[in-house]
Amino acid sequence: MAEHDGAPLAIGSRLELMVDDYLLERFWGDAVLHLHRPVAREVVFPNGSDPVAFEKGNGLRAGHAYMTVFQDGDIYRMYYGVGRFFLEKEKRTRVYYYAESADGIRWDTPNLGLFKFEGSRDNNIVWWKDETGWYASESFSPFKDGNPACEPEGRYKAFARLSSRTEPGPRGLSVLNSPDGIHWSVRTPRPVITDGAFDSQNLAFWDSVRGEYRAYWRDFCEGPDGKRLRGIKTATSKDFLDWGPSRWLYFPGAEVDELYTNQVIPYYRAPHLFVGFPSRYVGRPWSEAIEDLPEPERRRSIVERCGHERFGSALTDTVFMSSRDGVRFDLWGEAFIRPGLRAKDNWIYGDNYANWGIVTTASGVDGVPDELTFYVSEGSRRDHYSKVYRRYTLRVDGFVSVRASRHGGEVVTRPLLFEGTDLVVNFSASAAGGIRMELQDMHGVAVPGFALADCVEALGDDLERRVRWREGASPGRLAGSPVRLRFHLTDADLFSFRFR
Repeated sequence: MAEHDGAPLAIGSRLELMVDDYLLERFWGDAVLHLHRPVAREVVFPNGSDPVAFEKGNGLRAGHAYMTVFQDGDIYRMYYGVGRFFLEKEKRTRVYYYAESADGIRWDTPNLGLFKFEGSRDNNIVWWKDETGWYASESFSPFKDGNPACEPEGRYKAFARLSSRTEPGPRGLSVLNSPDGIHWSVRTPRPVITDGAFDSQNLAFWDSVRGEYRAYWRDFCEGPDGKRLRGIKTATSKDFLDWGPSRWLYFPGAEVDELYTNQVIPYYRAPHLFVGFPSRYVGRPWSEAIEDLPEPERRRSIVERCGHERFGSALTDTVFMSSRDGVRFDLWGEAFIRPGLRAKDNWIYGDNYANWGIVTTASGVDGVPDELTFYVSEGSRRDHYSKVYRRYTLRVDGFVSVRASRHGGEVVTRPLLFEGTDLVVNFSASAAGGIRMELQDMHGVAVPGFALADCVEALGDDLERRVRWREGASPGRLAGSPVRLRFHLTDADLFSFRFR
């Protein structure tokens, strides 16, 4: 729970999600915060079954790495890395590829012709190395810069760990620029952030609410027992070049988990909130229980090939976290995306990594609104690198809800100051359920005309249902005065609300 001083909180007309209890002061009955889980859909990135379709000129020694996806006008852009080696010197590098889509489901790989690889420019490589010999050894996660003062040649930016065969350079994150998201150049060969391990998906973005850039990357910290643990650091910058001191993310009240990626991003409908979908690393010793998991022979083969037991016994899944300041996060201990009930490609260290970025896609059900989409990896560490990405969907704002059973429950907010004339809610109820709302004064007394008994019960399932009170009472006359919101739920979920 984020800290506050008890004073009325000015929320204006912004959307507020139920991802934490920051706005919520009291719960009664069966009302609880409930984490929802995305629904698995189709494989959208079948590079394992047809690698040439997604990597023209694919080499023999390749392993798929992290993916970034974002919507850019009418185009969905995808960037994904493939780990390779300079065969003559066994020096690790990554080659980054590009795909695009009109709907976020069916993807095409254009022939970019930018880099000659294995004798051909007939490929979709978007970044490998520049003319001076700098190449990306880790991490390339582009974003479109929303800073109004952004220079045209840097409208798209990315961090990358750069190396050179002749000049390895210090370990850290360097800056790449692009005017169009396709043609990239090195802005700073020398890293602008050096305080970290960086062996993960290192990312940054423009924070439009606070007017600054934010970066997130991985490092190692010391756990309670002195063991080295994987953790996440963050820093801010006004110009993307000079970064302030790093800070560890911290998770009050949560169990200590090792987080491999972080996938932090402002939620596009409520950019004052940060959401993250980190991959959780669970180190387990080899045991009979591990051998009972799917594909035991493949697991033993991975250990033999990689030379360490953890590559066969460690497990990974995706968890959910949210923050109101970008440093203090509410981290759910339960998985957001579980490995699942499948006979292969789901219970190996390296599986279940979510992409960075949230996009919306059309529902497969007629009449259903667009859904949030995530892409999650499967099939890591196979001998022939047949990793694929499966699409997962979730209702808009649907990360966490206030939920109550058929027995009913209530939640009351702390005092709020709002702007607007109508209150709208994103909710889902059963045929036997529904939601009613009450506006109260600072002391918890119902405002005349806005009592629970005056509210027209909200039935059904809606992303933006206007709350109505009998006699046509409008909340607008209370704008600017402290009010509490009382929600009474019966077999229903409340995902978000706002005044408009």
